[in-house]
Amino acid sequence: MKRRDLLYAVLALLAVWWLAAWLIQQPILPSPLTVGLAFVDGLIHGDLLGHFLASLWRVLASTALAIAVAVPIGLVLGQSRRLDHWVSPVVYLLYPIPKVVFVPIILLFFGLGNLPKIIIIFLILFFQILVLVRDQAAGIRQELIQSVRSLGAGRRALFRFVYLPASLPAILTALRQSVGTAVAVLYIAELFATQWGLGYYIYLNGTTLFDYPAMYAGIVAMSLMGLGLYFTVDWLQRKLTPWQLAH
Repeated sequence: MKRRDLLYAVLALLAVWWLAAWLIQQPILPSPLTVGLAFVDGLIHGDLLGHFLASLWRVLASTALAIAVAVPIGLVLGQSRRLDHWVSPVVYLLYPIPKVVFVPIILLFFGLGNLPKIIIIFLILFFQILVLVRDQAAGIRQELIQSVRSLGAGRRALFRFVYLPASLPAILTALRQSVGTAVAVLYIAELFATQWGLGYYIYLNGTTLFDYPAMYAGIVAMSLMGLGLYFTVDWLQRKLTPWQLAH
């Protein structure tokens, strides 16, 4: 996507937002200017930055954990049809279940703090990365594997130089698909047993303090975090898999 097209899209959304605020004329929908001022004030004089960093840490930690766990398992399952035959039914049984339903259970078992929030997001990312990496690894042509083996490559070399590079597009695709879902679940997770995070910030200002500009400022901050993560994945794709962009 070109930067110019992105700028036009932002301006169009701001125009629609401003028009809706002008037509409704209610405190529940402040203008973009009012929200922008509340956003800057929250960053400079308030605690919006602290809530943003708390949420960002949870997303990054859960993403790193999901990659570290799901990628090796996916590569192993992609190589071993026998092991995949036994594990796949369990994966397909759990994969379609909305992970948000596990929020109360995870909170009961792991209590307060960052850990339960990280686990919730981890579960979402884990299954998407696992399935895509396994399918990508299983789809590698056998003649390519045999040619690398003929050069004396062992199992570790195959992992490093064949399976892992071939699975990078699947990993990045899974991350791109999961960013929006992870941020949405983060909001729900931060409604429980915490006083830090954008989810808590939005809920507190919207339903307790009735500070609607601050509430929308929190929504903008969470949206910017999601967009930032999405564009980061795009940047990683350009750097790590340049062959996909060559036409």
